Amino acid sequence: MTNDAHVSAGEETKTQSFEADVARLLQLMVHSVYSDRDIFVRELVSNAADACEKLRYEAIAKPELIESGEPFRIEIALDPERKTIAFGDNGVGMTRAELIDALGTIARSGTRAFLDRLAAEDAGKEAANLIGQFGIGFYSSFMVADEVVVETRRAGTEEAWRWSSDGKGVFSVAPLPLIEAPARGARVILHLNADSSGYLEPHRLERVVREHSGAVAVPIDLVDKPGAEPRRVADGAAIWAKSKSEIAAEQYVEFYRSLSGQFDEPALTVHWRAEGRHEYSALAFVPGSRPFDLFDPARKSRNKLYVRRVLITQDADLLPGWLRFVRLVVDSADLPLNVSREMIQQSAVFAAIRKGVTNRMVQELTKLAESEPERYAKIWEHFGAVLKEGLYEDPERRDALFKLARFTTTTHPAGDRTLADYVAGLRENQTAIYYLTGEDAKRLAASPQLEGFRARDVEALLLADPVDAFWISSAVGFEGKPFKSVSQGVADIKAIALKDGVSTPADASPEVATLIAFFKQTLESEIAEARASDRLTDSLACLVAPEFAPDRQLEKILAAHGRLAERAKAVLEVNASHPLILALARKFAGGPDKALIEDAAWLIYEEARLADGDALSDAPAFAGRLRRVLEKAFA
Repeated sequence: MTNDAHVSAGEETKTQSFEADVARLLQLMVHSVYSDRDIFVRELVSNAADACEKLRYEAIAKPELIESGEPFRIEIALDPERKTIAFGDNGVGMTRAELIDALGTIARSGTRAFLDRLAAEDAGKEAANLIGQFGIGFYSSFMVADEVVVETRRAGTEEAWRWSSDGKGVFSVAPLPLIEAPARGARVILHLNADSSGYLEPHRLERVVREHSGAVAVPIDLVDKPGAEPRRVADGAAIWAKSKSEIAAEQYVEFYRSLSGQFDEPALTVHWRAEGRHEYSALAFVPGSRPFDLFDPARKSRNKLYVRRVLITQDADLLPGWLRFVRLVVDSADLPLNVSREMIQQSAVFAAIRKGVTNRMVQELTKLAESEPERYAKIWEHFGAVLKEGLYEDPERRDALFKLARFTTTTHPAGDRTLADYVAGLRENQTAIYYLTGEDAKRLAASPQLEGFRARDVEALLLADPVDAFWISSAVGFEGKPFKSVSQGVADIKAIALKDGVSTPADASPEVATLIAFFKQTLESEIAEARASDRLTDSLACLVAPEFAPDRQLEKILAAHGRLAERAKAVLEVNASHPLILALARKFAGGPDKALIEDAAWLIYEEARLADGDALSDAPAFAGRLRRVLEKAFA
């Protein structure tokens, strides 16, 4: 049979443009200079290893796909004369449609945001940390190559294809004679540019492979030049199956980088073998920096599940969402191989493994927090906002997560305060853990609602993450002390002694009480109540939520997302000792200028709204009131 007989009839070379985001990405790749271009080796080796693992899985149902018995391997071949490097694997390979879909588009969410950030950053500052995270590692080839060719044959088919591109906006796909194609799998050939010829030196490439890909679960061979014997540079032994005593710290780092697609070092490595009712090996990493798409709503988990060294899925739901920053591999012998991936993840054994892995990660984080608080502080800095999601989503683990949580407070602005330390520092007669929710801790610290607490040296948690408004509303308390909002209901802090040198705020005089009643009448369309405040010392007034209404920050969030038909009217609390309030009360009692006092009431209310972070509901009306009051004041 001639070579042509192995080429699909009627098929011919077709050239087409990259998807818009890919074209933009390639522009950045080709025209930017990155601080470490070695990442292309890591990304191509990782892709080859994934292809082998996919075929290993498919062969469970179709053993004929690997009937040759050839062991899985990756081969990197150098050709100094042609100035090429070829990355070959005997994995699953690709069909024509899969080639176009995989190499012509970017499917993973968050790509546009990634591109915007990559374009905005100084070239090289974050590129190495971000490229692999978005499933676009293949395109890193164009940092070192003028042309990239992919020759591939899908396992179990009689067709082969050649994909090629110079990275300038288009690519072509053409039939490939079987005699020129791999028996199965893919071969990625890089035609190196003038600045990248150093990668043709065998020792340099071997060093890069060992450094970045030495822990992949498929053996890697290096061919120094055409006709040379392959040399094994990585044994392909599963690192998670080894004893911890056999693994150097550098090997853990290598594997972490391959697994996560990041270029940093892990902040925490946890390697264990669970024995008992269910047996499995697990290797988990907490990244040393925050993944770019950590808060992307479409983000999938990045946890690999193996069953007896067979990769089942790369996005197993092995951890709850509030541990989504962890990079994890689990290999179990107890799960079945002859059912679908979906059924495996719905099994009781999988659920037990998921629970065990989650518990272990919480235990290890707690141990680190207690034994090495400075190391743990870095993890909390990057992932604290995510961990706090567990306080809302996982009430059963809330007590354990409270031990991990760190807070910004009025006395500890660095954000390193634990609840245990807070409770240990309670003032005499203080019966609650006070908190204030909002959008910015610095702004919260200046909130007028805190004045009375500060005057009594009472510490308050400043909760500025969006999830805080949710978990705090459902949390009962900590060590027998309930959580109480500074901006909700009556402050009830008079029993706590004032600091030395701070005088007790005066109770409202009859004249002030009459003025406050007038405020209530004037503002009845906007407020639920007006009353004298025991939480203010300097400000004129503040707004608080009624006793049994939702916290004001939670109300804002729910309203912004259309989950609240109407916000509850706030309570206006007035500082009965403030000189301006006393002056207004005297003026009101001595034959009032009703229009002036009405304008003053509205201005005091609107000032309280502004201090609370709300926008004015009627800016022209506010400006008119302010002008009239100023005119009368200086007339």
